[in-house]
Amino acid sequence: MGEHSSPQTIRRVLTETHAWAVVGCSPDPRRDSHRIARLLQARGFRVIPVNPHVENLLGEPCYPALGDIPAPEQVDVVDIFRRADRAGAHVEEAIAIGARAVWMQLGVIDEAAAQRALDAGLLVVMNRCPAIELPRLAA
Repeated sequence: MGEHSSPQTIRRVLTETHAWAVVGCSPDPRRDSHRIARLLQARGFRVIPVNPHVENLLGEPCYPALGDIPAPEQVDVVDIFRRADRAGAHVEEAIAIGARAVWMQLGVIDEAAAQRALDAGLLVVMNRCPAIELPRLAA
């Protein structure tokens, strides 16, 4: 059985990836999903917003679902800003599109979905926030 959210896994996800699909990315700058996506952009990550109600976000085209992101776009990390009861479906989509990792935000906990992703060979971070973890890399 694989392990998720270890310091080593968090470091790998934050240092070995480039393109992050942010599921549930909000157009509202006060929402965490918007702030984290903007932070990721500022840190040099490619952010691909996923929200069925928005066409463009943070200077990028916004896609209704992970499966709508066109080739040749390669998603490394699927960052999930959805309620925990919705997270499992997005984990399945992440596996289907060949993502390298899933990142479930603070409060998003689905152990069964995490295990499915681990079984499929993905790196998994759960109940964590990149805004908290990124500064720890330098420590």
